[in-house]
Amino acid sequence: MGIINIIRSIKQIHEKDIILVRIGKFYYSYGKDAYILSYLFQYKLIQIEEERTYSCAFPQQTFPRVTASLENKKINYIVVDRRNNYDIEEKLDNRNLNCYQEYFEKAKKFIDVKQRIENISDYLMKNIEEEKTKDKIKKVEEIIYERRKV
Repeated sequence: MGIINIIRSIKQIHEKDIILVRIGKFYYSYGKDAYILSYLFQYKLIQIEEERTYSCAFPQQTFPRVTASLENKKINYIVVDRRNNYDIEEKLDNRNLNCYQEYFEKAKKFIDVKQRIENISDYLMKNIEEEKTKDKIKKVEEIIYERRKV
């Protein structure tokens, strides 16, 4: 069974918990959990094409900072280790004070807009040699700077 399928199984039980999977010297998260961690810590989201989901990772040395921040924000999490058959090693349960869903909604909105901006930037860079690109950039600049006019 692949790691994504195992995470999906765990997620059925721990639906509103961030699942941190320890693999070697890194911690990985997937799906909605990856969105939240990317939003909170500016970690890069990586799309897993065959699974049509996202993942992000961070090194072991930042684990205390990440978990402390999740505790402060009242976001439930569990830590599982791939070497130990995905047994739960650590857990934070805020019960009904859990803010998982709230942070996911913020993260989803933020990341969706960020990806749209990156797509526009990629398009402009790919077409930088075309004359129409200069016109498009000028229109965007006019919209951005129109409120600055006095």
